[in-house]
Amino acid sequence: FLWALVILMLLSAVYSMLAGQFGSKKEITLSDLVAKINAGEVGEIKVVDSSLTVKLKNGEELNAEKELEAGLTETLRNYGVDPEKLKTVNIKVENKSGWNFLLGIVLPILGPVLLIAFFIWFSARQVQRGSMQAFSFGQSRARLINPDNKKEQVTFKDVAGVKEAKEELKEVVDFLKNPKKFLDIGAKIPKGVLLIGVPGSGKTLLARAVAGESSVPFFHMSASEFIEMFVGVGASRVRDTFRLAKKSAPAIIFIDELDAVGRIRGAGIGGGHDEREQTLNQLLVEMDGMETSDKVLVFSATNRPDVLDPALLRPGRFDRRVILDLPDINDREEILKIHTRNKPLVAEVNLRAVAERTPGFSGADLANLVNEAAILAARQDRKEVGQGDLLTSIEKVILGPERKSHILTTDEKKIAAYHEAGHALVTASRPKADPVHKVSIVSRGRAAGYTLKLPIEDRHLFSRSHFLTELAVAMGGYAAEELVFNELTTGASDDLKKATDLARSLVTRFGMSEKIGPIALGDKEELVFLGREIASARSYSEETARIIDQEVKKLLDNALKQAKEILTDRREKLDEIAKVLIEKETIEREEFEKMVKE
Repeated sequence: FLWALVILMLLSAVYSMLAGQFGSKKEITLSDLVAKINAGEVGEIKVVDSSLTVKLKNGEELNAEKELEAGLTETLRNYGVDPEKLKTVNIKVENKSGWNFLLGIVLPILGPVLLIAFFIWFSARQVQRGSMQAFSFGQSRARLINPDNKKEQVTFKDVAGVKEAKEELKEVVDFLKNPKKFLDIGAKIPKGVLLIGVPGSGKTLLARAVAGESSVPFFHMSASEFIEMFVGVGASRVRDTFRLAKKSAPAIIFIDELDAVGRIRGAGIGGGHDEREQTLNQLLVEMDGMETSDKVLVFSATNRPDVLDPALLRPGRFDRRVILDLPDINDREEILKIHTRNKPLVAEVNLRAVAERTPGFSGADLANLVNEAAILAARQDRKEVGQGDLLTSIEKVILGPERKSHILTTDEKKIAAYHEAGHALVTASRPKADPVHKVSIVSRGRAAGYTLKLPIEDRHLFSRSHFLTELAVAMGGYAAEELVFNELTTGASDDLKKATDLARSLVTRFGMSEKIGPIALGDKEELVFLGREIASARSYSEETARIIDQEVKKLLDNALKQAKEILTDRREKLDEIAKVLIEKETIEREEFEKMVKE
């Protein structure tokens, strides 16, 4: 407000200066005026009170002043004007407006008073708004997507894959459209639907599709928005959200990331007065308490169903759980078609080939892949997205952007080349290993080089022999450095970490150790506070822990031995691959298969 006042005053000052500069007129005395009349130079005189505006015949305008009490003709006669000459002058008399007189007197006095009154009113209004916000603090923060809003509407056609999940949810859509069919037979639709899946699998999108298909109001918010620093706000917002939904029933309430408030009670340090537990208790009551609505459905999404309170998952609340798996190759192809719908593609683009090279990608990963490809094409001033853009974007999504500024020295480049050649050659030499698609020593993300190997088909079950092959491949770079240079570097640190984690999982989680046998020996979580485990206890003895360490080391030693044997037997091929990498920095799948084929 103060800045606006200062700007207004500056504008007024500038306007006054300009108006005074361009609108100023020459002042003359009455004697000079009479002389000009007698000389026949005056064409018109305008009289406003005591002010005279004189317009000469040559177009010039002059100002003059006369006595307020005497008339113009009498005044001019007293100054000796020629009556005959005066008759040729056009004289106009105008009365000054009463408003001008009033504003000239009242405005200088009333203006400051009005300005102070406006400032007091504005301050009082701000204080009132703050007090109103204090009273509305416990109101719902849910956003509404209206069924009439076609721009934000999503249907099942916009969701590819997850066929079983869509079949489950079509029953919910059918109930919202035709509730009488279910009620007549005595059936009740589930009050809560919990969508469970890894991040990016399409949980939120699927919930919006249900609302779009059923054409009902869709209230959505994150579970973390219930919690504030003030006690009781979360419970109040839960009540207000359900109140709004009941007014618009049938309606859907979607709560994203349910585990923010739905964690198991009694696991934290706080007691029953804990704000998160109060919010959870209110949510339980609203879903299945004394006053519930059969026409308000609650959808929720989480990727941590293991930490949810059992009261949330019992029948009558979230009694229908829909699992969203990662898409298979056919689903990935359909998802790519959806995300490339509004993007111009080159005619030769093969989305099936892209789907084959993206196992393990979620729907969000595929959307990001297509977007990165479009950005790459636009950066190169092309109007269409090509196959190369999509394939390059796969590596960017997996590993990160190329770091061409990360220049290796000659020795480092040679070490990196042999390291990646070791990974690639061990992979190609093991019968159950995934095929190598690309070997590169160009830095991407945090990796100085990489060997990209992708499975031919989607896997859901993994064998012990597959894991042993993965361990040998992980040790390929380490073995190559030791074999060629008789020296080890920090380049294998990430490989060793992943190999150790995999070996420990084989022993403690998958029951694939001969000495340990078929038993799961994971740590037992005992105390959870603020989402982090601050205490845990082992469920096995020190003797068992020693055997686990021995088995893990045995697996890693065997993997390293196998990798060394392969690289020693095929040393010439190792040198050949490393030499090409040093020269070209990248080897594609076709070229690599020709090199290693015997």
